[in-house]
Amino acid sequence: MKKVLLLLLAITLLSTGISNAQRWKRQRYELSIGGGVSNFLGELGGANQIGTNYFKDLEWSLTRMAFAAGLRYKLSNYFALTTHLTYGRITGDDKLTQETFRNYRNLSFFSDIYEFNVNFEGAFQQEQIGHRYRLRKVRGARGYEIYTYAFVGAGICHFDPKTVYQGQTLRLQPLGTEGQGLIPSRGKYSLFQFVIPVGIGFKYTIDNTWGVGLEIGIRKTFTDYIDDVSTTYFDFENYPDANPLSAALADRSNHSRPGVTAAQQQRGDPRDKDSYMFAIFSINYKLKSGRGRLPRF
Repeated sequence: MKKVLLLLLAITLLSTGISNAQRWKRQRYELSIGGGVSNFLGELGGANQIGTNYFKDLEWSLTRMAFAAGLRYKLSNYFALTTHLTYGRITGDDKLTQETFRNYRNLSFFSDIYEFNVNFEGAFQQEQIGHRYRLRKVRGARGYEIYTYAFVGAGICHFDPKTVYQGQTLRLQPLGTEGQGLIPSRGKYSLFQFVIPVGIGFKYTIDNTWGVGLEIGIRKTFTDYIDDVSTTYFDFENYPDANPLSAALADRSNHSRPGVTAAQQQRGDPRDKDSYMFAIFSINYKLKSGRGRLPRF
């Protein structure tokens, strides 16, 4: 009789363990929607120093709103694939920095960013699944804990730099402020770019359906023209048929320092590509994807 009871107990424990191990398969999909902030790292604005890379050059006052919606597909308890559609506005303004060259240059821009990406997530610990509700003095598995992960992916973004000049909002790309379209060596840059998202995320599940999360990531791009500034000042005087607005928006300094903004002088730094960041707080909803009972073997 004892052997039978021990055998039944072992079968029960094994079935329970297998069921818990496979439970994540019944909630592979997760919808998310959220909002947060965006910021930009490029030639315009920045810290009060010569341009540096990444967060050292961040101008916090130019943080703007961002929104995102996404779908997550679990590959296992540790790995997942996600896809997001994200919108944010980025901006830069030389007036906000005390660095001499940037401030004298006096350029500014803003752009709406639309991004679609697919990311691979790797968790630092297994996502915990416990009771449907957090009940006090209930023994057994606890509710969900904080789930931390890193991600890397690929995506495409659309941008369209604009500026305000004499009370009008103008698109910069068609104007060719660095001579794009006027000489063969400077063609018009594309408004669509490939990006690589990299970052870290945190999730906290309230119960077995709802949760919240925070995801912070930077986007590496392969263009230096998100802010319409990259190379050198162009010699518009030798191209009388060029749009006068192109020359006016190419050099917005007060011309108090002759030669600084002359043709072929540095306007930007093409060696460092532009990047931008999103920090999104989300509400997450798990979708059931199984029979809701024991897994099929």
